[in-house]
Amino acid sequence: MLALTCPNHMNRALIFQILFLTTGFYTAAAIEAPTGLVVFSGDRSVILHWAPNSETNVAGYKVYRSAAMGGPFVAQNSSPITTLGFCDLSVGVVNGQTNFYQVTALTTTSQESLPSATVSTVPDVFASNNAFLDYLQQANFDYFWYAANPANGLIPDRMINGTSPSACSIAAVGFGLTAIGIGVDHGWITRTQAVARVLTTLNTFLNGPQGANTAGIIGYQGWFYHFLDFNTATRTSGSELSSIDTTLLLSGILYAKQYFNGTNADETSIRSMADAIFNGVNWTFMSQGSNRVAMGWQPTTGFSGFGNWVGYDEGMILYLLGLGTATNPLPASAWSYWTSGYIWATFYGESFVQFPPLFGHEYSHCWIDFRHIADAYMNSESSSYFENSRRAALAQQSYCIADPSGWAGYSSNVWGLTACDGPTGYEARGAPPALNDDGTIAPTAPGGAMAFAPDISLPTLQYFYSHFRPHIWTAFGFRDAFNLNAQWYDTDELGIDQGPIVIMIENYRTQRPWHLFMQNAEIQRGLQQAGFISLPFVALNIHASPTQSSFTISWVASAGTTYNVEYSTDLNSWFAAPNGEVVASGTTASWSDNTPTDAQRFYRVFQFASP
Repeated sequence: MLALTCPNHMNRALIFQILFLTTGFYTAAAIEAPTGLVVFSGDRSVILHWAPNSETNVAGYKVYRSAAMGGPFVAQNSSPITTLGFCDLSVGVVNGQTNFYQVTALTTTSQESLPSATVSTVPDVFASNNAFLDYLQQANFDYFWYAANPANGLIPDRMINGTSPSACSIAAVGFGLTAIGIGVDHGWITRTQAVARVLTTLNTFLNGPQGANTAGIIGYQGWFYHFLDFNTATRTSGSELSSIDTTLLLSGILYAKQYFNGTNADETSIRSMADAIFNGVNWTFMSQGSNRVAMGWQPTTGFSGFGNWVGYDEGMILYLLGLGTATNPLPASAWSYWTSGYIWATFYGESFVQFPPLFGHEYSHCWIDFRHIADAYMNSESSSYFENSRRAALAQQSYCIADPSGWAGYSSNVWGLTACDGPTGYEARGAPPALNDDGTIAPTAPGGAMAFAPDISLPTLQYFYSHFRPHIWTAFGFRDAFNLNAQWYDTDELGIDQGPIVIMIENYRTQRPWHLFMQNAEIQRGLQQAGFISLPFVALNIHASPTQSSFTISWVASAGTTYNVEYSTDLNSWFAAPNGEVVASGTTASWSDNTPTDAQRFYRVFQFASP
């Protein structure tokens, strides 16, 4: 018996791979044992993944668990698992107790392979907030790695009942291309694995057939169809040529272009393919030569039935990339058209441009760093789009605390209204103002708000995990939604849910997705064309209390001007300070940090409404 050990990236346990055979399994050689097992665990749960078998007669997989290295191993599933993941939430998963796992493959004639190598892990309470975020991020990342079609890089719109991939959502592919870089940074996959998957994905979109016909094509005029057949990568279900979903795909492609910056042939090819796909988009076609972009196009009816993108929602990134393209950009007046539909309102003490579902406040921000820039509209309201999203999240939490409709469970830790499944189907839910609110909560809403409002998002995600884990936690992260009033829990995970969770947690923790995406010339040109300017930082003075237990910073101010305080522990990652918004009442302003817990803290302050 040979035992190999390697460190668990999640700081949970050592993974033991024991290469031996145990009794109780079929020894038929009709199918190989699964390989590539990955195991990691959190508080009272264990997640397993493995590589797909290459045989064509695979019916699924069976997971076995034991409390001892040598067995006996007991099957954990009665019917074959058809995905490449398993989440153990059973009573046998006890914190502090080692669990050993093996996986077998089953043929369509019920023959069972020899067992895989044995892996083990020790579930435990989360030692810190970072340990929880590690576990949450990796599980949601696994959707993009293990649910994808490795032959073409497509990501399913959803895993139906957690077992079967649906058609591909091209928006999910965009989120997935970004998640892949985050996966490399955390050590969940290797850079070599990531390069191969990204090359495959970009090749699918660069070389897929384009045309005006109704079938057998991936897109038209450089735009792509919203839903693609998971295997053939061609239009399916009569879907539309989608401008916003194409844009979200392009955002992930531009992120990959910046992430894979190596000089070798493969990474150079990624960058050239990314440029070719992005520059192949005909913005003039989708705008019909005007300053407004259509929501979609059908090969049979054209633009009929589709409106234009106007007013605040997830389409912000669409206009900014359309303004920034070097090939056939939108006219500069397109941004004024877009903002002409804004509605500024105040709810629960928060003033912001309203859009009830939180996804509209989150999707563009997955890639664009709006913290220290503002356009003419936001400058006129002494705000920024980052601040706008923060206020929207705070207002939605306040709405759920007030719970005007009396839905079960709503509280400071049960909020999150956005587009999602529900007891009566998929709808765009939101508040405030209330839109289709039927008591349904979606974890992606607070997950996607982590970068704006970690003080309310993190405890909410922790509450979801600790209280609803048996119903909504899976090998691919959180399920789409739940409704406590109806005692309804979704059965599906969605790519456009898992993406914002992975990316916005990373933007909160390291800001690396923002740093990379903002290096693209396309977004910088777009922001400039839209009239964005940098918000100025001010010179600070700092004063320590006699006991050194608190600090006060002060600065020269303009009465009535709004300022925001940020802090850092390493000068790399910056965080919005709690209660860090200060409206100056005179010629000086100040802010105090009464509970600094870090060994060192750095502070900076910037001003809204730049003169």
